[in-house]
Amino acid sequence: MIKRRRFLNFATSSLCGFSMAYLLGSCSDQNPEDVAKSPSSLDIKTKVLRMGYQSAGDLFRNRKVLEKRLEPLGIKVEWAQFAQGPQLMEGMRVGKIDVGSVGETPPIFAQVASSNLVYVVGTQRTATTGTSSVIAVPPESPLKKFEDIKGQEVYFQKGSASHYFILRALQSIGLTIKDIKIKSLPTVEASGAFLQGKIPVWMTNDPYYAIAEKAGRIRVLKNSVGLDSPGGYYIADRKFAKENPGLLKIIIEELHALDKWADGNRDEVAKLMITEQKLDQDVAARVISRRSFAGRRGLSPALIAEQQRVADLFFQEAVIPKKINIKEALLSPDLYAAITPPEIMV
Repeated sequence: MIKRRRFLNFATSSLCGFSMAYLLGSCSDQNPEDVAKSPSSLDIKTKVLRMGYQSAGDLFRNRKVLEKRLEPLGIKVEWAQFAQGPQLMEGMRVGKIDVGSVGETPPIFAQVASSNLVYVVGTQRTATTGTSSVIAVPPESPLKKFEDIKGQEVYFQKGSASHYFILRALQSIGLTIKDIKIKSLPTVEASGAFLQGKIPVWMTNDPYYAIAEKAGRIRVLKNSVGLDSPGGYYIADRKFAKENPGLLKIIIEELHALDKWADGNRDEVAKLMITEQKLDQDVAARVISRRSFAGRRGLSPALIAEQQRVADLFFQEAVIPKKINIKEALLSPDLYAAITPPEIMV
């Protein structure tokens, strides 16, 4: 196990139906213990579920659906906030949380750093997914188009979803990550400086994007629509996941139901953002206008291949120092079959 400081330095220094044959093709790339010890029943051994969420907010936490579901089982839910995905993954590595939600990039960096994690469930994406993630400049900036980004200082959290976003965005105009000057700073910390015009190029997302819009202090050069991200994931500590598969099943079921509820109750979602995240009403409205509640996506062969493509790109571009195998961060196929609703295994 590596030290906490070393992990963060690495992450911020750019460093069936569901049968076995259907789901992964082979178990040869998986941890043999996970295959051998997959539980025949969906056990729940813990009495406390420690969930991680990011400073941008979390509807799962705001809605309190887990608390309602788990209270009759005598299980308490505790929430811990982290600046962004890399910090959340580090919190999991050092044992502060059991489960958390991140983008496609943080678990890749964490796997490179030998964190003992597993993917739980993914996220569906639509043609408009990505409108809330942007590369932006202050209104008075001399940069007029995205191509002008070459040679500029670009502020974002290394090892976060923004890292994949900028890599693919630069590829789309024939540039590489070496054509910009990366300044690593969590979005929540960069927000104030950007509003004051002290940051030349900023990568951000809602609600910080919406807050900057309200202030009239942002001009978007590019959003992440169409840049083929597999989407975000819920990630779990491997030991916790193996001991509590029944809890993972409940988490996935509640997430699946929450997405359906949110898509049909957007006004209620906005109210939760106002009360729980302390957002202004017009800021919450902007956030909801860009938010898609497309639902969850199981760890199907297609999704695993998409996530592997992201990891391979980071290695090819020398962003991470070694090639990784996403299948090594998976549970056994029969366990996924037991905890995942069939309709989301696509």
